[in-house]
Amino acid sequence: MAVKKTIRPTGKRSVPSVKKKETVTIDNESKSIEAIEKYREYLTAERNYSEYTINAYIDDICEFKDFLKEEEMGTLITARSIHARNFMTRLFNKDFKKKSIARKLSSLKNFYRYLITEKIVTKNPFELIESPKVEKSLPRFLYKEEIEKIFSSIDKTTAIGKRNLAIMEILYGSGLRVSELVSLEEKNLDFSNAMIKVLGKGSKERYVPMNLRTIEALNNYIHVGRPELVLKVETVQPSVLFVNRNGGALTTRGVRVIINKILEDAAESIHVYPHMLRHTFATHLLDGGADLRSVQEMLGHSNLSTTQIYTHVSTEQLKKSMENHPRQRNDRK
Repeated sequence: MAVKKTIRPTGKRSVPSVKKKETVTIDNESKSIEAIEKYREYLTAERNYSEYTINAYIDDICEFKDFLKEEEMGTLITARSIHARNFMTRLFNKDFKKKSIARKLSSLKNFYRYLITEKIVTKNPFELIESPKVEKSLPRFLYKEEIEKIFSSIDKTTAIGKRNLAIMEILYGSGLRVSELVSLEEKNLDFSNAMIKVLGKGSKERYVPMNLRTIEALNNYIHVGRPELVLKVETVQPSVLFVNRNGGALTTRGVRVIINKILEDAAESIHVYPHMLRHTFATHLLDGGADLRSVQEMLGHSNLSTTQIYTHVSTEQLKKSMENHPRQRNDRK
């Protein structure tokens, strides 16, 4: 009986190089960092998002990047759906609010969609993950009496006061986003037609009306307040309309500081953030009888559903007003 001879391979067995694996990991890590920077440039140049919004998106992406590194799951470039699910589980276990989790998920979905478009990755690990149900809270707004009190507290005799009044009038009177306000130039103002040319999200242009008080405040700032402030600039004057106390370009953070100071001077204890003036603009328009489509156009909303939230605010106002009706009170004679 013939016996089969076992032939053993000669020579050394091929073993994967640890050094080669480390090189690939480092390469993917550098690609991940490069991808984040490219995405930042895309959000800035093409989407025209504010610095605040961009930083929030990048922070969410970096949080996932750090998670992958900490758990030794690879990099942003090599991430798979199981890694995405593990990350979401961690967020829930850390008791993040549903709204925060939904935002982080949205940030990462959009990031990977961009990477697919740029052919950096082929799949979106977050695509099939559903966002948690978030109860929509009604936007906070100011009452007309509160608005008037805040406006009347501004010292309109100084250059700073003239600037602050113009800022408040545009935010409340025309409903601009802060990022849109700080990027305005004088050439964007059409006083003859009482319109402002605004460059909004996604580099979309729109025209927003100015009321008489806004026009008056802007004229006082442009012809009296701003020239005094830019005198402090030793080099080239900024092209933007609104400047800080040193004559340099005003930032979104600077606007928040200004509003906080105005509230302090008005002795108002309520917390007002810049976007709240935009909410107030929309709510007061609808309360005054403006149609929803017009408000959508002025706010620069892509979807009508985004604007419809303000109709709920107006409805709540109506319900509150109804409390004054004799039939609503238990004071029948």
